[in-house]
Amino acid sequence: MTSQEFEMWLQNPRRRPLVMGIVNVTPDSFSEQGRFAEANAAIAHGRQLIQDGADVLDIGGESTRPGAHRVAAEEQIRRIIPVIKALAAGPAMLSVDTTLATAAAASLKAGAGMVNDISAGSEDDAMLSVVAQAGVPIALMHKRGTPASMDSLANYQDVVGEVRQYLQDRRDAAVAAGVARHRILLDPGIGFAKTKEHNLQLLRQLTEFRALGQPLLLGTSRKSFIGRITGESEAADRVMGTAATVAWCVSQGAAIVRVHDVAPMVKVVRVVQAILDIDRESPA
Repeated sequence: MTSQEFEMWLQNPRRRPLVMGIVNVTPDSFSEQGRFAEANAAIAHGRQLIQDGADVLDIGGESTRPGAHRVAAEEQIRRIIPVIKALAAGPAMLSVDTTLATAAAASLKAGAGMVNDISAGSEDDAMLSVVAQAGVPIALMHKRGTPASMDSLANYQDVVGEVRQYLQDRRDAAVAAGVARHRILLDPGIGFAKTKEHNLQLLRQLTEFRALGQPLLLGTSRKSFIGRITGESEAADRVMGTAATVAWCVSQGAAIVRVHDVAPMVKVVRVVQAILDIDRESPA
């Protein structure tokens, strides 16, 4: 999917759900445990995810697992730019997963076509203007604190209402900064400063977030709340639990699902979408 095709997809009210494959160019990722920290390994992994059916690749140089340390923009750039350059000529749309404007700008120059900012543009004042000037899409996610502090900040009176209001406010801030509204995606931030119950409540009420009028990006892949339900302590064992959440998200109108295990999740998405489409496709 090219950047132009992605732009057309964003503006299509009957858009098909996309699968975003995760490429963590980090030594401390919670799921891959640093297997793709080196550029060549990350490039090979990205190419495999494309072969497996990924529409978009989300490339990041900083782990956001609980307890992870922050990574400076210069180091993020060192990690991710060779990977972006190598994959830019491929058939998948590239997204850069960063909260830092300089890393985002360098990535867009290298061939990325989208920014995935887990801080919703709140950690770096220059981020929204960089995105606006580049004329590219941005995903705005809800979180609290940093990876080191977020688990202690999972306190809400009304998790759905508070997350919804935050995303609405950040969406409006992005529009005020010059980002075209149709280029804004929203992500309720499953697993970021949320308990298992918070995550389940957010998933149960995804229609509340769809009501904001923006495409939804959901990242549930291999997350710990799934393991707490299934009893699986190892992230890599949570494929079936992830599949259940992906099926639910697509059934509730998610536009993009962000996953580690692309090949099986592509099949999940296709089957759920076929079920959703059957009335539309059947003769009267």
